[in-house]
Amino acid sequence: MLLEAGFAPEVVVSGVDEDVVTGTTYEVALALAEQKAEVVAKELAGSPAIVLGGDTVLDVDGETRGKPASTDEARRWWASVAGRSAVLHSGLCAIDTETGRRASAVASTVVHYGTPTDAEIEAYLATDEPLAVAGAFTIDGYAAPFVDRIDGDHGAVLGLSVPLLRRLLRQLDIEITELWTL
Repeated sequence: MLLEAGFAPEVVVSGVDEDVVTGTTYEVALALAEQKAEVVAKELAGSPAIVLGGDTVLDVDGETRGKPASTDEARRWWASVAGRSAVLHSGLCAIDTETGRRASAVASTVVHYGTPTDAEIEAYLATDEPLAVAGAFTIDGYAAPFVDRIDGDHGAVLGLSVPLLRRLLRQLDIEITELWTL
């Protein structure tokens, strides 16, 4: 997404253990984004950079769902949301390594699921896509036909809210257009 939005990002994996963070789904999304950004910012100490940390989790009736651990879990998750709605929380943290300033927030989006047939779910599970994404779905991949609509920021569902990024950068006195690579 960042490439398509005019940036030249460098991906650095933080190694943060996502399973130890607790709280509401909103709190988990925010804490994981902050922890990931902090770890990478420390690694880059002394190098000027804007570090972004992010994490996306799905709230289904108060249960926090990240990536499913197995195909069976993804199948259960899909059965539980078919024909219903859930809230996806996408946390984002931006840290300016030169100043040490940081800003973070969460973009929340309501996802309205369709009612796929058992055969459609099995075909989707066979793609292995659900094992790699929060809540076992995407809106830009194989699951797209099974999501009826979303209410909110589509970028948050894709993994990074660019409008939220702009707002966070403004809090750091950075104009998003200064980071574009034309």
